[in-house]
Amino acid sequence: MLAKDGRDKMSELSESCTSGGAKCATEPKGITAEKNLAGVKHKIIVMSGKGGVGKSTVAVNIAVSLARTGLSVGLLDADMHGPSVPKLLGIPNLPLAITKDERIQPAFVPPSLKVISIAFLLRERYAPIIWRGPLKMGAIKQFLEEVEWGELDFLIIDLPPGTGDEPLSIAQLVPAPDGAVIVTTPQDVALLSVRKSINFAKAVNLRIIGIVENMDGFVCPHCGKEVEVFGRGGVQKAAKETGIEYLGSIPLSPEISRSGDAGKPFVLNGGTASKAFEEIVLKVIKKIDGESR
Repeated sequence: MLAKDGRDKMSELSESCTSGGAKCATEPKGITAEKNLAGVKHKIIVMSGKGGVGKSTVAVNIAVSLARTGLSVGLLDADMHGPSVPKLLGIPNLPLAITKDERIQPAFVPPSLKVISIAFLLRERYAPIIWRGPLKMGAIKQFLEEVEWGELDFLIIDLPPGTGDEPLSIAQLVPAPDGAVIVTTPQDVALLSVRKSINFAKAVNLRIIGIVENMDGFVCPHCGKEVEVFGRGGVQKAAKETGIEYLGSIPLSPEISRSGDAGKPFVLNGGTASKAFEEIVLKVIKKIDGESR
């Protein structure tokens, strides 16, 4: 029998913190993240130095790609201010269930994907999250410690852009992550942020699995000509200079945009972008397997 729903639980978290964060739910309480995630074999963090590069799209499609092969996968949306994972998966913002022993049950997407996001815990769909750092860290701790993740082959963690509170909290709280996948676009301004993400990962001892280049060229559906909208070659050059593996590129495609708006991950479409992305996921798995051995 359910004690209450997840929205009540998050209200308790909000009320437990003062405006200055003097007394907050970030203090250890109950089961630790290490113990709660003991049944998770691999943990992958997806991050970017700036917003608007398609990081959440990459995180969602990695999770779906793994789940459709029969693996058990979890997807944690750690973006408190702009959670988009439920929209990209076509999941309604329904309240999550809480068991009688105060465990949060994640949303389930067939065939084997568990999802948690702050979006599920908002009483109003368009309500903004106006929280200071301690509150956000408290919510992330709840996602890691109080969500009933169970046995998983992979846990994919979608971080907000930048190198602020949420990325730092995840880096400090997630036990033994396999590494980070950094997402960028070809523009120089995005590449500048990529280098900051790389330095951030090194500063917190987070292994970098590789870099994914999104929006790499647009193929005209009428004439078939490819247009380099944001330039080309910069991401591969940056990867080589920093010693980070270039995992591959995803084209700038209306198919991807339409799929996201429709709540259907583009890897399910079987098109050009889907095939390119499958190669990227394969590289990620091979690298993790190699490092594990």
